Amino acid sequence: MPGFRKLGERQVYDGHLIEVAVGTFVTPDGEEFEREVVHHPGAVVVVPLHGDGRVTLVRQYRAAIESDLLELPAGKRDVTGEDPRVTAQRELAEEAGLRAGHMELVGRFYNSAGFSDELSWVYVATDLQACPTDFQGVEESHMTIEQVALADFPAMVRDGRIIDAKTIIGLALVSSDHR
Repeated sequence: MPGFRKLGERQVYDGHLIEVAVGTFVTPDGEEFEREVVHHPGAVVVVPLHGDGRVTLVRQYRAAIESDLLELPAGKRDVTGEDPRVTAQRELAEEAGLRAGHMELVGRFYNSAGFSDELSWVYVATDLQACPTDFQGVEESHMTIEQVALADFPAMVRDGRIIDAKTIIGLALVSSDHR
C-alpha cells in the first residue's frame, strides 16, 4: 500500500533564517491536503565537556520568547556544503571561546518535525583550549558564558533553569555516556 506523498509546494516567505512554504500532500487513501512547512538549513549543537565534569553554556537573549535562555553553544548551518563538524568547531569558538581537540557526533534530532525540516547535529567537544570569541549579531554581543557541572543538569531542568530543548537533548545524550 502506498504511503503519503508530496505533490508540490509553493513558497510564501523567504527570510534570513527560514523559508516558509505551503505543501500539497496526498494520503495513502488519495485525499489531498495542505500543510505549512518551515525550511531551515539545519543547526549544530555543541556540548563543551571539560575534564572535571563541567559544561560550558551561554546565556543569550531570544527575541521569540522575549527572554534569555541558558543554552549550549549552537548555530545555523549557514555555509553551503560545510561539514557539520566544521560548523560546530566554528560555533564553539565564536560563542564560547573554546577550541576542541576532539569533536564527536553523539546524535541528531528534528527540532519540530510537525512544521519544520530543521535537523540539528549534536557534538560533544573535549580536550578544550581557550581561544578568542567572535560574537555574531546583537544578541551574541550581550551573551554571557557560564559553566555548570554536568551532574547538576537534571536538577536544572526540573527547577526551570534550563528549558531550552536543544540543550536538554544535548546534555541528556552526553550525561548518559558520562555517568
